[in-house]
Amino acid sequence: MKLFRRLLLFLPLLFLAACAPQPPRVAQHGYSPLILISIDGYRHDYIQRGLSPNLGVLAADGVRARAMRSAYPTLTFPNHYTIVTGLYPDHSGIVDNDFYSPVTGKKFVYRKYQTIKDPSWWGGVPIWVGAERQGKHAATMFWPGSDVAIDGVRPEHWRHFDGKISPDARVDQALKWLDLPRGKRPDFVTLYFEQVDHAGHDGGPDSKEVNHALRVVDAALGRLIRGLKQRGIYRTANIVVVSDHGMRATSPRRIVLLDNVVDMKHVRMTRAGVLAALAARPGFADEVDAALLRPHAHMQCWKKANLPKRLHYGTNPRIAPLICIPEDGWLIETRRWLDNPRHHISRGEHGYDNADPQMGALFVAHGPAFRHGVVYPEFDNVDVYPLLTRILGIKPAPNDGHFAEVRGMLSASELRAIWKRRASVTATR
Repeated sequence: MKLFRRLLLFLPLLFLAACAPQPPRVAQHGYSPLILISIDGYRHDYIQRGLSPNLGVLAADGVRARAMRSAYPTLTFPNHYTIVTGLYPDHSGIVDNDFYSPVTGKKFVYRKYQTIKDPSWWGGVPIWVGAERQGKHAATMFWPGSDVAIDGVRPEHWRHFDGKISPDARVDQALKWLDLPRGKRPDFVTLYFEQVDHAGHDGGPDSKEVNHALRVVDAALGRLIRGLKQRGIYRTANIVVVSDHGMRATSPRRIVLLDNVVDMKHVRMTRAGVLAALAARPGFADEVDAALLRPHAHMQCWKKANLPKRLHYGTNPRIAPLICIPEDGWLIETRRWLDNPRHHISRGEHGYDNADPQMGALFVAHGPAFRHGVVYPEFDNVDVYPLLTRILGIKPAPNDGHFAEVRGMLSASELRAIWKRRASVTATR
């Protein structure tokens, strides 16, 4: 009787436990999704602040690069698209955040979907397009270009960018896609977080705003890790965390006034700030060249064909004929802009020469494809694309990357798997 009474006492608890929501579990066998995460504006050395413990765990147990060299210009849209195509901006056509096409006369404005949704802007084959064409399933919880029908293809699952969606909600959406049944769940997933970049612009790279944003995004990363563990796929998932560029402190006291260099009535300017893109108006080419191409304090200008070769920049017709690059931490502005009462000078900027250490980006990778506890030398971000395509098991499109530069990150078992896949493809030809 006593035993029966005790059972009656515990029955409600057992009932509640049985009815409590259980974390979903995905069938584990053979499921190894590749998850590419971007933390926009996460400078390579931010991880040393100790404010990203979840990222730190991935780095300590996986591969962390000392830095990843961004493509020039070190801006958001060009570099995100470089990472997923393996093409320098000069070759992908996304040469800046905002730029003109001299062929169509149209303008690409990265903040306006009505201007960027035209697929003709986007060259190359982003990895989600290659995946879909080769029988894989892709899902993108934001990434520049992922909401555009590039060559008629979008990821199977995608969302229009909406900055109001919280980092946690973005993670939850990615996890829901991972919960889909076999045949629909994604082999490749992207996640994008812009909070660290915004904080860097608002407060500068050494600000409390950046430190807060680091904590917020790392908490979302922890949410993803817990979700993967609940689903039994943390050990089989390959997670690659990158950023597009770093961040450098700027100041209203470090400005090159372009009006003091050239007659602004004789040039057409398409952008200023962390770089200036200009063209001489008809009849003034010699005068403008003489004014700009001589030495200047805190700024150097080139005809685009004469830009340093290491920048891999200057052949695309969308690039203006004259490019001026300021000294790191300086800005190039015009009197008209500074006289505008609504003008704004950020406390932090990027877009500078990619040789500037403070433009260095983040790279961390974790999962069965990668070695453990490895700190890797700095490498170019064009090399990420061939790395991802090998792990995903798809044929890469033509690109500027070099797999040999990053193959040392991979585990011996992954290298054997890649070799077997290549041998299998060769045998079927």
